[in-house]
Amino acid sequence: MCEVIGTSYGKELEDVYEAIFRAIERGIFEFVDHLLTKCPHLLRAENRMRKNIFHFAIECRQEKVYSLNYRLDKRKRSWIGNFSDSSNNGMLHEAGMLSTLAKLDTISGAALQMQRELQWFKEVETMVFPRLREALNAEYLTPRVLFTKNHKDLVKEGERWMKETATSCTVVGALIITIMFASVFTVPGGNNGETGLPIFLSRKLFMVFIVSDAISLFSSTTSVLMFLGILTSRYAEDDFLKSLPTKMIIGLSTLFISIAAMMVAFSSALFIMIHEQLWIVIPIIFLASVPITLFIWMQFPLLVEIFISTYGSGIFDRKVKQWT
Repeated sequence: MCEVIGTSYGKELEDVYEAIFRAIERGIFEFVDHLLTKCPHLLRAENRMRKNIFHFAIECRQEKVYSLNYRLDKRKRSWIGNFSDSSNNGMLHEAGMLSTLAKLDTISGAALQMQRELQWFKEVETMVFPRLREALNAEYLTPRVLFTKNHKDLVKEGERWMKETATSCTVVGALIITIMFASVFTVPGGNNGETGLPIFLSRKLFMVFIVSDAISLFSSTTSVLMFLGILTSRYAEDDFLKSLPTKMIIGLSTLFISIAAMMVAFSSALFIMIHEQLWIVIPIIFLASVPITLFIWMQFPLLVEIFISTYGSGIFDRKVKQWT
């Protein structure tokens, strides 16, 4: 196949180039990988805007195709990293452009969208020569200034998304703190009038109640503090890369723990007080757990997505086998 492409010229070669660039645009990674493996000289293919394969992969935000550059030796990778198109836009300038809405819509929340854009920019930044990080394009803008200019609206949307999420969760956390703090002083069964100690102190379920109450109180307090940290953050661009997502991860995780511990405390208190009436206790516990379960069911996927996006293996595959 490579011999056939190598002897093609004119319209035939243009068709080959068009096919590979369409595959990149649509994210058909297997086709691009197979074609480049068989025909390495296609790495120098350019489209009508003089964008090479990896330059175009950045424009289309196709991380799998872009990761193929790690199969190249350092010399070829250096050439690709310092490539410029017909508008004098280097690859880092291209990473500074805002991704298409269709690509961003697959990511939940403006804050995670901004994080993904930063991940792309930081990744391409490691590939180019240091001097090109301050290079000017046709508009006399450095890559970082171009990135800031194109992403200012996304930063504002990310800030609004973060604050709305943090505010909602802060209300929940504050309610749990109030309830758990008050329940310590109104323990099930009350206190002994002579000693002041709880009447059911010797029961194992009472210790379960106390421990779960304490866990719920401390974790919800931690959660509220994390969300307050989000609300008072400066919201610089780089904060969306690690700082803000980490605070959101800790805040949501501790909030889930506090909710679960609150349910354990509620259930143990109910068993202590009316343990002989299980036909009443079990349905009440079940009904009380429904809204909390729904809350976790709706918010837990967000927590998982933030964690994977921030501390996962990353969107780029640096461990691909080099071409020979």
